[in-house]
Amino acid sequence: MSSVARGPKPLIAVCQMTSTSDREHNWASCSQLVREATRRDACIVFLPEAFDFIGSNTEETLSLAEPLEGDYLQRYVSLARECGVWLSLGGFHERGKDWESTQRIYNCHLLLDPKGSVVAAYRKIHLFDVELEGKVSLKESAFTNPGSEIMPPVLTPAGKVGLAICYDLRFPEMSLALAQAGAEILTYPSAFTVTTGAAHWEVLLRARAVETQCYVVAAAQTGKHHERRTSFGHSMVVDPWGSIVAQCQEGPGLCFAEIDLAYLHRLRQEMPVFSHRQPRLFGQAAAQWGLSSP
Repeated sequence: MSSVARGPKPLIAVCQMTSTSDREHNWASCSQLVREATRRDACIVFLPEAFDFIGSNTEETLSLAEPLEGDYLQRYVSLARECGVWLSLGGFHERGKDWESTQRIYNCHLLLDPKGSVVAAYRKIHLFDVELEGKVSLKESAFTNPGSEIMPPVLTPAGKVGLAICYDLRFPEMSLALAQAGAEILTYPSAFTVTTGAAHWEVLLRARAVETQCYVVAAAQTGKHHERRTSFGHSMVVDPWGSIVAQCQEGPGLCFAEIDLAYLHRLRQEMPVFSHRQPRLFGQAAAQWGLSSP
């Protein structure tokens, strides 16, 4: 399959899966979904956060993590080459260069081209440290280092793709920065909890699409990973008007969407919100009022 998009509206594929600590089972699931997507002529396949595994505890998570040069990721390099497809690997447990000194990992979103080259690597900036009494208790920072930079959007056959991960969805400043840098597609590979997903998943994805006038692509984990963790699912593609154009329901699977960049640019021309923004005034107000976090 060629890396060049077919026709004026390239097709993308969004994967939904249930990762466990069994990396071989996860690989079998992912590779099957990718091959199915390429048979449908998708030019980019998006995999969710933690596509490689979800450990049952911190110790297992740290023990299963690998560097980017490790054998596990090389399987995906080979898969991209074999299928001739772009791969968005939504959240790899990476042992970084500082592993020996920190004993913590990075949550790394990788974008591979059809030659298997890593064209972008974004390390999650906003870590999920949340305690909802009786519902959700997760502290990602206990074993994960935060990333330190936003990556510029990458030109792909479907458009310019901006990389983010899961909890980044709650921070509109990041999506606005990516859009101003030229992004046409924003990606939020995720493993949303059932509690937060039922309340906020759809509304946040649609809000990010509307305010940036971008397509929003969100591959998601679904179902029960182990006794203490279950994910919401509902992988989704939202268009720049805020309409849901593709969605998975429960269980592993795929959804597909065409990316209509002509439509996107027409919307931006008809409603030029970025030329109407007044960021200078926002900064002035914050300085004048001495604003701090609530």
